[in-house]
Amino acid sequence: MTYLETAASFYSEVAQTPQVGLCCVQSSPLQLPGLKISAQMQEMNYGCGTTVHAAELANSPTVLYVGVGGGLEALQFAYFSRRASGVIAVDPVEAMREAASRNLAIAAKDNPWFDPSFVEIREGDAFALPVPDASVDVVAQNCLFNIFEPADLNKALKEAYRVLKPGGRLLMSDPIATRPIPAHLQKDERLRAMCLSGALTYEQYTQHLIDVGFGQIEVRARRPYRLLDAQTYGMDENLLLESLDSVSFKVAIPEDGACIFTGKTAIYAGREEFFDDGAGHILQRGVPAAVCDKTAGKLGALMPEELLVTDSTWHYIGGGCC
Repeated sequence: MTYLETAASFYSEVAQTPQVGLCCVQSSPLQLPGLKISAQMQEMNYGCGTTVHAAELANSPTVLYVGVGGGLEALQFAYFSRRASGVIAVDPVEAMREAASRNLAIAAKDNPWFDPSFVEIREGDAFALPVPDASVDVVAQNCLFNIFEPADLNKALKEAYRVLKPGGRLLMSDPIATRPIPAHLQKDERLRAMCLSGALTYEQYTQHLIDVGFGQIEVRARRPYRLLDAQTYGMDENLLLESLDSVSFKVAIPEDGACIFTGKTAIYAGREEFFDDGAGHILQRGVPAAVCDKTAGKLGALMPEELLVTDSTWHYIGGGCC
């Protein structure tokens, strides 16, 4: 049995017998006016964060959700795309598709605004998404891509890039590792299916996104996820996993490299009213301006006495000079 077959078997099990807190023991559904989440759907909340960011969901986008789970985030996306097939949810596991359909039928009774036709559930997987090229505005996945081995992750990201329209967004939430996960844990297929042993480091994770062509990446949140203790998992020291929520844009990669926003700002403290670096960044004296990590590094080296560059907050929701 391959690791993907093990994962499919595992999620067939948890679709039929929900495991509360399988991924995020402290997660709760996004609260939106008029949105009610059933207990059944909440029990199958197998995500490690959230991919539902209202700022990315204006104008009723077509959303492709990869790995439907219990249907919770598909329902949340439908809140913003209230039309037939506004959300297309893809999952290779029949039991999971059936469970999501049942949960969405309950949601239709609990939410007068929701019609089950808003979410179209299709059989398929991340490596062969059942939609045409450049046909969706948003692709989203929560705590799925971390299961994939690097070569398969690259295939999944290429598929997401293929189906996105130019300027489209890939919304992801995945565990990342604060240091490389030992080989003996990576080889444990069940731990990988449980989102505990397949995580990449932050640097590896973002590089995969850049390698397939995403020119801009924005970190929405980064927070502790799980601790793999040394005794239980056969390591010399404990290993912290973090949860990373990100939005990646299908835009061209600039000549000087992709723009990654992690919440850094640049602040001009000189005598002039404005500072212009000649590369499109104009800073008003004393006013923080959000900048990507690349620009932060350049500005920090340019005039260290007159430019303050703050550290990453790991929370960024747009704006700034880049």
